[in-house]
Amino acid sequence: MEIKAILQKPYTEEEYENFVVEQNHNQGYEIKETETELQALGYTEEEIAEQEKARKALLNLTGADVERGIYQAKGMDFDDILAFVTANPPQGLDVKALKIELKANHFYRGNPYVSAVGALLGFTEEQLDKFFETNDYTVLLPAEVKNDSNTGDAIE
Repeated sequence: MEIKAILQKPYTEEEYENFVVEQNHNQGYEIKETETELQALGYTEEEIAEQEKARKALLNLTGADVERGIYQAKGMDFDDILAFVTANPPQGLDVKALKIELKANHFYRGNPYVSAVGALLGFTEEQLDKFFETNDYTVLLPAEVKNDSNTGDAIE
């Protein structure tokens, strides 16, 4: 955490209240009092990014959710994915380990196999993040494909 604002002592009760309202209530900073000042503490951009990365890594869906989403977006189930990867093994991907991973009850966004298979299927990291946040397969569709709200059919 870093110091975002300081109110030097001595300060009036009104200055104290205004500082707390502005820095804590309005800005969300933690207030800390020292012998010489009142400090408003907030997270650095790096800390915020690290917290967001950790949050996303813990997002999870059931195996059925993931397989259904991939099927709806790409028309492939896990057997199809294994056949594709077996026929075209990407460098650095352990196909046998992937086969084991695909039997999991829950898939965590932070699992490197999720990103690896997603990349093979043409999904971006942002699409995968959104899919794991919403369980909405339409975020896995290519950007140029829109969903026709009247028919439910995909149109280009």
